[in-house]
Amino acid sequence: MRVRGWAADVGLGAVFAVALVFWASRIAGSWGGGYWRFDFAAGAVVCVIALARRFDPARAAAAGLAVAATAVLAARFADLPSEPGPGMALGLAVLVGAAVRALPVLTACVVAAGGLAVAVGSLLTAHTLAAAMPLVTAMNVLAWAVAVVAGLCPRLLDARRRAVADEVRRTERLRLARELHDVVAHHVTGIVVQAQAARLIARKSPEKADDALAEIEAAGSGALTAMRRVVGLLRDPDEPAAPAPGGLDELVGRFEAGGRAVRLRLPGEEETATWPPEVAGTVYRIVQESLTNVSRHAPHARSVTVSVERDRETLTVEVADDSPRSPSRHHQRGGYGLIGMRERVEALGGTLRAGARPGSGWSVLATLPVPRSQALPERARR
Repeated sequence: MRVRGWAADVGLGAVFAVALVFWASRIAGSWGGGYWRFDFAAGAVVCVIALARRFDPARAAAAGLAVAATAVLAARFADLPSEPGPGMALGLAVLVGAAVRALPVLTACVVAAGGLAVAVGSLLTAHTLAAAMPLVTAMNVLAWAVAVVAGLCPRLLDARRRAVADEVRRTERLRLARELHDVVAHHVTGIVVQAQAARLIARKSPEKADDALAEIEAAGSGALTAMRRVVGLLRDPDEPAAPAPGGLDELVGRFEAGGRAVRLRLPGEEETATWPPEVAGTVYRIVQESLTNVSRHAPHARSVTVSVERDRETLTVEVADDSPRSPSRHHQRGGYGLIGMRERVEALGGTLRAGARPGSGWSVLATLPVPRSQALPERARR
């Protein structure tokens, strides 16, 4: 796509060159002398700016319009050939069309209005007293109109495509929302019925109560699985998924590549696999933000310890380093990252503390509640 864009600019540059040379020859034939030089130079500057529009369309349009307006005033007061000439008019048309096509509405309107002002301003340089519109002015207004249409048509088409795509996504999400309601209602109704049956079984045949409870547990797991599957379809496809706890190995590996040793302690995979996604994602973000802060604000730290431990219904995450104590470090570490982590941890009902350790170093300590149903025997990995 980029190659085609550059190829188009090469062709456009050839068209600019032909237009500039053609008009310079016409001026030389009718005015004589070196009158063609001013039009050629001003037109060449605008054309070069038009070829560089891809880097910054707004600034390119502003610069092109400024050069064109200056050329109109110079031609008016120095009694030079009419401006803008064909080469400059083509360059302005490209700039206006690109602005209308890609820039925000207000900026595009300002650029289009500026282009029209320059086109109409060519009346100041007309060398005729005829009642009809001068040829140069007509040419400039026509080029401006073509540029506006050329930029507006694809802009409207893109807007229509986005509106249709948004409507399709909205319709699909509403359908999935109804499906989610139906799935949850179906499974919850089944669980209620099984729970009622379990009560009767517990009264008449207590020895069969375990089987009934197992069926309720299976039904609840099925409901969660179905709900997560449908909710997964409702998620924004551009939103990254919550990182798994196992992703901490890769995160720590990237940090160690910077020359610091990291000691990582995690529970076993059997336990981490049972953590709710919001808890797993928060653990990852805490470690990520803490290691980032070590890189930024503790260049003399030689080692870091990352510890994730489970104690019944509480998950503790600690990231500690051994950097020398610095009086200004407390203020350096009070950035927006830790504020965001604290809000995220507190939203889950946990706490977060960041501060200096006794002796030396810095520690970030977070505690997160995890439901008892998620508990599994912990196997520390060292």
